[in-house]
Amino acid sequence: MTDSGRTTRFAWGVVIVALALFLLTVWLMQTRDRAVSRRDAPMSVSDVMGGAASADAGFRRVTVPRPFVFPADHGPHPEYKHEWWYFTGNLKSANGRLFGFQVTFFRIALTPDPVNSESAWAANQFYMAHFALTDVANRRFYAYERFARAALDLAGAQSQPFRVWLEDWQATGNDNEMFPLRLKAAEQDVALDLNLQQGKNIVPQGDNGMSRKSSMPGNASYYYSLTRMPVSGAARIDDVTVPVNGSAWMDREWSTSALGREQAGWDWFALQLDDQREIMFYRLRNKDGTIDEHSGGSLVMQDGTKQTLNADDVVIDVREHWRSPKTSIRYPSGWRLTIPAQSLTLDIEPVIKNQELDLSVRYWEGAVSVTGDAGDKPVTGVGYVELAGYE
Repeated sequence: MTDSGRTTRFAWGVVIVALALFLLTVWLMQTRDRAVSRRDAPMSVSDVMGGAASADAGFRRVTVPRPFVFPADHGPHPEYKHEWWYFTGNLKSANGRLFGFQVTFFRIALTPDPVNSESAWAANQFYMAHFALTDVANRRFYAYERFARAALDLAGAQSQPFRVWLEDWQATGNDNEMFPLRLKAAEQDVALDLNLQQGKNIVPQGDNGMSRKSSMPGNASYYYSLTRMPVSGAARIDDVTVPVNGSAWMDREWSTSALGREQAGWDWFALQLDDQREIMFYRLRNKDGTIDEHSGGSLVMQDGTKQTLNADDVVIDVREHWRSPKTSIRYPSGWRLTIPAQSLTLDIEPVIKNQELDLSVRYWEGAVSVTGDAGDKPVTGVGYVELAGYE
């Protein structure tokens, strides 16, 4: 090996060791003095999303509605502890082959204080990204995870021009506009390269964009969605690249704390119906098995107007369960969702059962199909469901 080769290899070794130490520090900060006996033990949703005064001191909290300002709000909000850019969607090839996808970027603040170091490695923010692809025909599910600090251009987010990235996983806008948006991720033998259009207008969720998650002041997020984005592009598995088209959904949230101490997690539904309506509903679950009164969502009409859905507006019955052979976690795996005021009854089924992401936070998130009735008319659709906090 040449001297330059040894130098390069040594430099990468230093990077890897530094990143490993950084991630261990993040782990210990997130678990807040809780003993961790296994390196691969996942963090719980309540640990990550709960509000502890000692950990949240100095960060802003979501306490009142405020208007969204674009394009600035497409970018990061470092004064809050965490936020995400969440892309999911359903794709189809020309010969009818079906795929589901998820590409998510998470920003987590380590401290509210600005960086006080001349080191190029210094950062008070780090990023985590998840990339998953469901191959329906072959009943395969692929899920990957990356971490990087917001330094040396490894990861970050900006509003103008819009870009959020972690290494070469990225969502990139066009000049000063978010759309058209290019979404790219590749890991091992799996890749996506998609072009997204805006489709319907932005939907502020909750109370004019403020989505309350519990009764504790500040346990809320600023939350908006893009509920039906036309998609075109390509999916690759192994050496086969397939042109695809479909529809995507984007959720944007930022907050400092969300879940209360009594809450365990949530079931989140994002459904696109063939009558050109969309449904977002999150059902918050308490640790005692009851459904929290702060559950809610929205019904987006054909013209893009929103009807708010409160906890008692939606009835969700679990029709089936599935137990993960890898983690032994038992998840709901089939639902009937009813909105009586809309005469809407929907049966929701995973396109395949095993869409569990066994990563630093374990959860189930996957593509679903929808059938049912809207009054006296049949309705079908596609969507995504996320099940968090079942560990």
